[in-house]
Amino acid sequence: MRRIASGVICTVTAFLTVSSSSLAVDPLPGRVSTWHGFSRHDFDHEGRPAIVVAPKKAAPGRPWIWRARFFGHEPQVDRALLTRGYHVAYCDVAGLFGSPRAVARWDSFHELLTKKHGLATKVALEGMSRGGLIIYNWASSNPDKVACLYGDAPVCDIRSWPGGKGVGKGSVGSWKRCLAAYGLTEDEALDFEGNPVDGLASLAKAGVHLLHVFGDADRVVPPAENTAIIAERYRELGGVIHVVSKKGVGHHPHSLREPRPIVSFVVGRCRAVGADLTGEDLSGGDPYKGNIALRGGLDRSRAVFSGSKKGHVAFVGGSITEMNGYRPIVEMMLARRFPGTHLTFTNAGVASTCSTTGAFRIGADVLAKGPADLVLIEFAVNDDQDAGHAARECRRGMEGLIRRIRRHNPRADVVFVHFINPGMLAALKRGEMPATIANHEVVAAHYGVPSLNLARLVCDRVLGGGLTWKEYGGTHPKRAGNELCASMVSSLLDRAWRGPPVAAPEAHTMPSPLDALHYGHGRFVATSEVRLGAGWRLEAPDWAGIPGSLRGRFRGEKLLCATEPGAELTLTFRGSSVGAYLLAGPDAGALEAVVDGGTPAEVQLWHRFSRGLHYPRTVMLATDLPSGDHALKLRVGTTTRSGKHAVRILRLVVNETP
Repeated sequence: MRRIASGVICTVTAFLTVSSSSLAVDPLPGRVSTWHGFSRHDFDHEGRPAIVVAPKKAAPGRPWIWRARFFGHEPQVDRALLTRGYHVAYCDVAGLFGSPRAVARWDSFHELLTKKHGLATKVALEGMSRGGLIIYNWASSNPDKVACLYGDAPVCDIRSWPGGKGVGKGSVGSWKRCLAAYGLTEDEALDFEGNPVDGLASLAKAGVHLLHVFGDADRVVPPAENTAIIAERYRELGGVIHVVSKKGVGHHPHSLREPRPIVSFVVGRCRAVGADLTGEDLSGGDPYKGNIALRGGLDRSRAVFSGSKKGHVAFVGGSITEMNGYRPIVEMMLARRFPGTHLTFTNAGVASTCSTTGAFRIGADVLAKGPADLVLIEFAVNDDQDAGHAARECRRGMEGLIRRIRRHNPRADVVFVHFINPGMLAALKRGEMPATIANHEVVAAHYGVPSLNLARLVCDRVLGGGLTWKEYGGTHPKRAGNELCASMVSSLLDRAWRGPPVAAPEAHTMPSPLDALHYGHGRFVATSEVRLGAGWRLEAPDWAGIPGSLRGRFRGEKLLCATEPGAELTLTFRGSSVGAYLLAGPDAGALEAVVDGGTPAEVQLWHRFSRGLHYPRTVMLATDLPSGDHALKLRVGTTTRSGKHAVRILRLVVNETP
């Protein structure tokens, strides 16, 4: 059997269809019961069990999803679609393994539900495990009747399962029944070309989008023998397929614990082909619902802007903020909303920096320019890909930012904006919230800070076919991505500023901290406070003679520099944490930190982005220190990842004891 890697495929044009919702329909037949709060109808179709579960109110176009096999198992997608106005249907073809007899039975069932009971002509197909055989074989025979296809660890080749002719376990008994259903001998089955992997051309030509969700450790239906082959062949045919791999997961559990990505795909595709005529996203009319959290609102900044006719708006983050992306669009939008108001805008975006660095530099980069009335913060991407922060650091940095901003101005409004990178997109497709966003949201909820989950919105639209990752622009969004973010900001402002402004809103309350050692008392240490020993210099490096590129903002700036192992500096400080904001280039060395005469702690400065860039980063040298005065002895280490020993410190940083 062939083994290949799975992949995500390019976009093709969807085909529209006319709904049958305007036709007179007969009521659903059979015994009526309740299934998860919805009306379930059980009846026989051609002597076999059939089920249709009806929504409380059918969505325009009467869209539906057709479950193959294992009705009721991992029902989270079906339940979510029922609340969205979709019907859920099942027609038993057990023991037929997607054979022509199964396809014929499904043909008549589709005719029954569409022509007699008025469901949409194009249907979303859902096949778990062996259900993959019937959804693919029926779809390839009826491509004009398929809105989309969702396979969950789907069998796509009978030789893989139940045959077990590759690396999978197979099933001897099921293999015999499968051969009988197809009327094949074993030798004939080995050369059989009527498998799902063989019948993709008609689906690709019809523009049917596919979604596969599977565990990469599946030994029952091995991905290499099923999903991977489908993905490769569909790509070659120009088709669109989304492949969601669950790391370390076997054949079970099916689906996703959080089904939103699957539901987004189904709803988006049904809408695209006209099987769902609502023209809405999952939100029920609000394209951003579920991705905008208003929380404590934005009354304070509005009162300042409209009342005093002046205001200070700051944008804090990494390169996504620093570049001419969403930020200038929002600046123009705010200026239009408050004509006659003098708004000062501060761009405090510094490429590559994370929320830890942000907490220490917020004083110099924003607060030194006057009290901020509205601050938009984005660090989800850099906390993920640049800093690789665990939960504690994500929370300490973001909590520190809020507390520092609001200690300076208790009426300051703050908004978190969560952007996205490829790894975060993959996590969202698996139904997992990226760790940085999840932890930033904990902080936002605690402080009543509004947030925009652009990341999840992008995932929803990519899965729904309304946006491609390329169109969005990738980690550093293109115009389309930045405009999408700005439109979310606009929607947030519409909600927050509905009705007349509050004349004198109360200041934000400052709750007890989530983490007592948050970086809300962070500051840059003045170079005059540092005692330099032999081998250390305060200078602007001669960058022309140093390998590696340098961002312009740092050129000409005086740094604490050393290049010889053993060079030592000292600092006395009062606080709970101490670190260094520095540039780590191709020649980056290591630091050995000794606090209060304790055991030396080594910190390697070289970062994976240091290969060709003098990369700005903050390394924490000591954290969780007891309250009080401390003495730091910092020397250049001897063992380094780069083989060189350069240390170039922009500022030492201290989180002071209140």
